[in-house]
Amino acid sequence: MYFCKLPFFTMLDLDLYEAKKLYPFQEKTVNQVLDELRKNGSNYNLLYQLPTGGGKTVIFSAIAKRYIEESGKKVLILTHRIELSIQTSKQLSAIQVPNKVINSEVKTLEDQAEYTCFIAMVETLNNRLNENDQFIENIGLVIVDEAHYNSFRKIFQFYEDANILGVTATPLSSNRNLPLKDHYNKLLVGESISNLITDGYLSDAETYSYDVNLHGLKIGSNGDFTVSSSDLLYSNYFMQEKLIFAYEEVAIGEKTLIFNAGIETSRRVEESFKKLKYNIRHLDSTFSDKDRKDVIKWFKETPEAILTSVGILTTGFDEPSVQTIIINRATRSLTLYHQMIGRGSRRIPNKSQFKIIDLGNNVRRFGYWQDYINWQDAFRFPDRFLESRISELEDMEFEVEYEYPKGFEQLIKTHILEEFSIKECYLDCIDKGSKGKEAIDMSINNHFNAIASSATNLDHALSLQQLLQDHIEHRVKHYTKCISKCTDNYFKYLLETYNRQLSQKIRLSIED
Repeated sequence: MYFCKLPFFTMLDLDLYEAKKLYPFQEKTVNQVLDELRKNGSNYNLLYQLPTGGGKTVIFSAIAKRYIEESGKKVLILTHRIELSIQTSKQLSAIQVPNKVINSEVKTLEDQAEYTCFIAMVETLNNRLNENDQFIENIGLVIVDEAHYNSFRKIFQFYEDANILGVTATPLSSNRNLPLKDHYNKLLVGESISNLITDGYLSDAETYSYDVNLHGLKIGSNGDFTVSSSDLLYSNYFMQEKLIFAYEEVAIGEKTLIFNAGIETSRRVEESFKKLKYNIRHLDSTFSDKDRKDVIKWFKETPEAILTSVGILTTGFDEPSVQTIIINRATRSLTLYHQMIGRGSRRIPNKSQFKIIDLGNNVRRFGYWQDYINWQDAFRFPDRFLESRISELEDMEFEVEYEYPKGFEQLIKTHILEEFSIKECYLDCIDKGSKGKEAIDMSINNHFNAIASSATNLDHALSLQQLLQDHIEHRVKHYTKCISKCTDNYFKYLLETYNRQLSQKIRLSIED
């Protein structure tokens, strides 16, 4: 049996995998991919889609082995995480493929004749190739793991005469301006999630969705909700309470993974659960390799463990005993949605089902994890595919009712607020031939009535106005939807004007 040379990673668990026999659908995939490569010759790029848990590493390792045997050329496998490099090297060694991981310690390859396959982190290899474009010789096939990441594209220029095989669970580029169809000639779609469940390869999921008001979230330049706005929303007391309630209602006592958008939220989750004596630990990308390994080892060995994390366990992490996935965040990334849920989908004896707790309205946005997705449509027309989901999201969010924080009704008479709908008021004004702006005036009156009926004096009334800021912002956003004006500047203008007029009305009407 061949051993991979990994001098830099001796602190990681390098026990070799046992060679895994391919399942029938995996064997079929290996043959399909190799047939495509034979038929189309060199300089042909193929993208292969398979859900998380379907065994992509096992499949492309088998493809690498057979390609080497048939062609006499070598294979290069690109990854973006060290965990994936190690995992791939183990699998290749188990099926008798002599391989080497190219890490930051590897400056030259005088011993490359001893190997038929190389695994490299993309940034490290890019540095070596820029110094010497013949750094690795006789590469006929480049396999790109997690091919939806755009960082790999910089390597393609060095292998224009080779075949490139990209593998991913979600064939949507991480950069919307750089679609995968620009670099891959064809998409080959593997088994669907529902088929893998039916055939016993994946665990089925039972989904529990808790409605969350997301109106405080902001969208960043990458198209997803920003970490700062997510931390602000999800680290507050009310969201922590909702998370604990959902856990205790659905998953108490089960091995649980919690995914968060920001480190502040995850640390707050750890604190909240520890106060209730739950066995929980936090993990994020700032941890050292040793600390990361210690936390993961603890999680694997502890039956009722809860692990709260940020952006580190979505890929390259495999713990089949996970029973519940909690998505304690909102995302606009279908890829991330599937990656998070996929951590719980591994099938083992006595585990045919796992649970999903959604605390970000993500199911509304993307559908259930098991739902059919037309990946060919996503590959060929990514803009149309994504736009349809974003517009659906906006329509749904528009209809979401405001959820008052716990105990809010003891501070202000919420029934007065609930009697008013700015959308219905706006439509009524338009039907009567009045200006739609009158709906804003009526809304200000409604907020004033709720405050006036609850306040004991002027200072108390002004403090209640501050307490109502989320609700006021929610109303104004609804109004901008009605008039189809959603620019940031216009929204800020409306919000400032609204608060100024409400404050004036309070000062004129309520005695100090």
